[in-house]
Amino acid sequence: MRTTLNLDDALIKELMAATKAKTKTEAIHQALSEFVRRQKRQRLKALSGQIHLDLDWRQIEEEEMKAEAERERIWRGHR
Repeated sequence: MRTTLNLDDALIKELMAATKAKTKTEAIHQALSEFVRRQKRQRLKALSGQIHLDLDWRQIEEEEMKAEAERERIWRGHR
């Protein structure tokens, strides 16, 4: 998407140096991606202690191993 913006030249140069980007577009894209990633992390951190999952990892792992063994058995039976 093409957008016209008025940006501080010194800030853009600093951004390009920090990101090692070759173009202004690449530098801004990297900065925006990083900003969005950080915002998502902050929202996840805010959920800390608010969600309780009653999961038994041993049981889940056992079920996954059984399913994998069954897929392997079926796959070998069709060869």
